[in-house]
Amino acid sequence: MNPRVRNDLAIAVAVIGLVAASLAIVVGKVDLGFNFYGDGDLLRIADVRPNSPADREGFRAGMVVTSVNDQPLVILPQYVYPEVSEPTLEPEPTLEPGPTVEPTAAPSEVPATSSPAPSASPGASTTTGPGDSPAASGSTVPSSPGPSSSPVAPSPTVSAAPTPSPAVPEPTPNGGAGGGEPTEVPQPTPYLDPPSPRIVNADGIALVSESPNINALEAVSGTDLLTPGHGDWMVTYLGRWYAGDLGGRTAGLLVGALLLMAAVLFASLLGPSLRPLAAPLAAATATPLLTLPLLATWSSPAVALVGVLLPLAMVPLGDALADRIVDPEVRRGARLTIVASAASAITLGLTQPLQGISSPSGGFLFYLLVALIPLAPVVGSVVATRANPAAVAADGGPVQSTELVMAGGTPVAALATAMFWNPFLLPLSAWLAAIAVGGRLTVRPLARLLSRARLQRDLVVAATEAERARVAADIHDDALQELTLLVRRLDAAGDTESAEMTRGVIERLRAICGDLRLPLLDDLGVGPALDWLVQRMDGSNGQIRLERTDTVRPPREVELAFFRVAQEALANATRHGRPPIVVRYQADEAGAALTVDDAGPGIDPGAADAAEQAGRFGLLNMRQRAEQIGAILDVRPWPGGGTHVGLQWRPQ
Repeated sequence: MNPRVRNDLAIAVAVIGLVAASLAIVVGKVDLGFNFYGDGDLLRIADVRPNSPADREGFRAGMVVTSVNDQPLVILPQYVYPEVSEPTLEPEPTLEPGPTVEPTAAPSEVPATSSPAPSASPGASTTTGPGDSPAASGSTVPSSPGPSSSPVAPSPTVSAAPTPSPAVPEPTPNGGAGGGEPTEVPQPTPYLDPPSPRIVNADGIALVSESPNINALEAVSGTDLLTPGHGDWMVTYLGRWYAGDLGGRTAGLLVGALLLMAAVLFASLLGPSLRPLAAPLAAATATPLLTLPLLATWSSPAVALVGVLLPLAMVPLGDALADRIVDPEVRRGARLTIVASAASAITLGLTQPLQGISSPSGGFLFYLLVALIPLAPVVGSVVATRANPAAVAADGGPVQSTELVMAGGTPVAALATAMFWNPFLLPLSAWLAAIAVGGRLTVRPLARLLSRARLQRDLVVAATEAERARVAADIHDDALQELTLLVRRLDAAGDTESAEMTRGVIERLRAICGDLRLPLLDDLGVGPALDWLVQRMDGSNGQIRLERTDTVRPPREVELAFFRVAQEALANATRHGRPPIVVRYQADEAGAALTVDDAGPGIDPGAADAAEQAGRFGLLNMRQRAEQIGAILDVRPWPGGGTHVGLQWRPQ
């Protein structure tokens, strides 16, 4: 995909998601997933959409609605328990102690024949209360005389001690006195109020039609409603949290908008590997958060829109990451995985809402397919690097590989955050924190080492080109001039044989100067320079064929690297391979590509990896040229014989 088209698609998807989510918050409403119909004076649920909020809360078709937005339609009988009054305990009377008296016994006469009258024993006391007569309170009480009486000795004087009053027992919880039996309080009988379901609003259809949003609903099954004398009702309740969730997802919209703004403002601060990924990475990370308000509406069209936007937001990033894979076969497999995952995700995101299922974007399987879009090229890059360790340098080294893993994992963290929305933005915040810590502890030291190695490599390449230019100038200005004079003298002396030999030497030296430094490359570009190179190496044999489609000229250092790689590959093909030899060169705004294929026995599979150890300086020179311009070099044998040399460059 063209980088400009890739960036435009990413920006368009993010803008559509931002606008749609803003409209959902401003004018959208929550679709709870059921319809109603009137059944006489009752309001019943006609149908419930699968996997909707109503279905999740247990509402079913045929239920009788008893309350809408906290406005009652039907009052159900409920058991009422009368209050039990506590019994009132009457306190027992308290006996107050009376005054102490000392009675004086007076002599009395009693009949001699009669029995003595009862009298108090010694030590006895007489107690009187405040209401006793004066005689009883301290005077002498004579005995009644009988028919025959005799004198009786007077009684001794006794002092009456005060008698304490008896203690009043404490009442017990059952109403009895201390030591007594508990008193049972009769329990009142519960009753139903009202005795049967009572309709308080018979116009439920008008109520639900006039309500702009149904935020709370209560319903009961029709069989329970018809059960006589029943008071234990299983009421299904739908609270206001679904309506409140729409406003709560505003934070996701704000975070997504901030991510887009940060990508625009700080794209220049990214490294050279991530800078071309700024727009696709920002769109892929922000879109899952931007679409949260659309999912909170539970509306089938809104959910279907999310099912299209999320896969499309990941495709530009996945395509950009696939460009970084060195192995063409692995790169092709990664792109096929991206296309298949995106198509499957869009199909799932569209078909389920159209079938009436309002689950946010199809559930876990949908999010898994969307996550595969940016992860497939990352996994492919790791596989290609392990299979061909020498390609690590061509792919930008371990730092760039780490950056690509971070870039591919960030949208996946955003998807997980959208699935499990929380105020702390986990796991996206945890992933970004891990990136910050890992970048400081590992990536930065590796980046410094890599920068030093690149500087040394560029110095070697620059010194080589400078030496080539110096040698070419010395040959042209010194040896060629002397040989030209020598040819003239030989012609003047009539030594034609020596003159022809000298002319052959001159031609070879001029070819060497052209190889060292070709003015045609500086003036007309690598395309005409390849024409000259093929013509010089093939002549009129027709064994080397050049196919060109170059509409633009890459930068000068890129053209120089392409020419040197083509020069070395053609030299190896003519020396070790067999015709036909095909050279293909293509250059446009998206980049440049060069391939050289021959029909020889083919290069050894591990020759490119062991070029430096085996002293293959031609392969080593090609790799250094590719690394200098940030291009991908691919040298491998064809399965049926022959060698393939490929060089691909994309503008940064």
